Amino acid sequence: MISGEEERMDAAGIPYMIRPGKGPEGSVLDLLGQLIGSGGADALLLPFRVPSGDSFAWIMFSDVSLLKDAVPFPATMPVQGGRALRSLTRKEKGKLRIIALMRPCEIRAGMELSKLGQVNTENLILASYDCPGAVKLEDYVADPVSCDSAHSEMRSRGEPSGNARSACSTCVDFSMVDADIHFGYFGIKDGGMLVLPGSPAGRALLEGLNLEEGRGLLPQWEAEISRLAERRAATREETFRETAERISGFDGMLATFSNCIGCHNCQSACPICYCRLCYFDSEVSRTDPEALITAAEKRGGISIPPDRIMFHTGRLAHMSLSCVSCGQCSDACPVSIPVADVFSFVAERTQRAFDYKSGRSDGEALPLRRFLKNELDGVHEMVKDAESEASPNE
Repeated sequence: MISGEEERMDAAGIPYMIRPGKGPEGSVLDLLGQLIGSGGADALLLPFRVPSGDSFAWIMFSDVSLLKDAVPFPATMPVQGGRALRSLTRKEKGKLRIIALMRPCEIRAGMELSKLGQVNTENLILASYDCPGAVKLEDYVADPVSCDSAHSEMRSRGEPSGNARSACSTCVDFSMVDADIHFGYFGIKDGGMLVLPGSPAGRALLEGLNLEEGRGLLPQWEAEISRLAERRAATREETFRETAERISGFDGMLATFSNCIGCHNCQSACPICYCRLCYFDSEVSRTDPEALITAAEKRGGISIPPDRIMFHTGRLAHMSLSCVSCGQCSDACPVSIPVADVFSFVAERTQRAFDYKSGRSDGEALPLRRFLKNELDGVHEMVKDAESEASPNE
């Protein structure tokens, strides 16, 4: 697995290609089968459709015959792939060399969790693909057939449609991330596919498969990725502007989260909320009924459950530096609060302040686990000014 900038640069080499014929999904499954057959990996981790047909589950397997039932590009994302990686490798690296095919945001979540000691990447080969977005889970459960069709159209256009998650429409990290192997198909007119190495490990695997060079496809793919990134960046800017207005001040935050029922689904679905026991689920945060009655008497009333704003702002403070804007939180919300819009907006500014990009390779430490002398320029002067303005008795 990727371990730093130098190795990523060293991995840049020959782009390979798969000729048209089987379509993007078939081409990916065929290549993964070759990697298992050649001994490049011991097992694969891929999504499979559940028996009811209205969702997907992560399955790890080594029997190549099962590939025919795998769904490499699922239309929706019921469980974030970063959580699947954590469940496999949190305690130890494991004995199997596993290839995991995931959306870019899922790989980025896995990279963040590796920095937090929640994912061990030593025996993982991470493969990503051009992602057009994911359909809202609620829509998919209601009508899987129509949503599969809509997602197929999204893949052909390379862009989210009307029933895609809001987070997908504003995502600018939808293509090649810090993965070992990337499958690129956006903008390739004849239906072929690029296979790009992203690390020395990925390059070594691809070199053993007798693939054709794909330099000729690279320009059209890069041009399309650039075009799509510009469109999504414009949508992102407009969405962030609207979000900034919506959550402005305490009244704005209160209005945004006024319908929160305190279910904590957003926390449970988030791949970055890594604490084994959340403070807000602990005994410490549980309010005694008599204390609630006393508070209600003093204020003339009290909302139940209490501290909803504190829960969301606490989560923001806790994990905005690692938020990968995958949209799981909004998808899990039963009352349709735009949690992902708020968290993405705050995370973008928090990460910019530290010159940090969540999901970058595990060679870059988390900002709160390293100290840079010139970090947060201007804060020192702000503290000095505040101290000079304070009264002697303060």
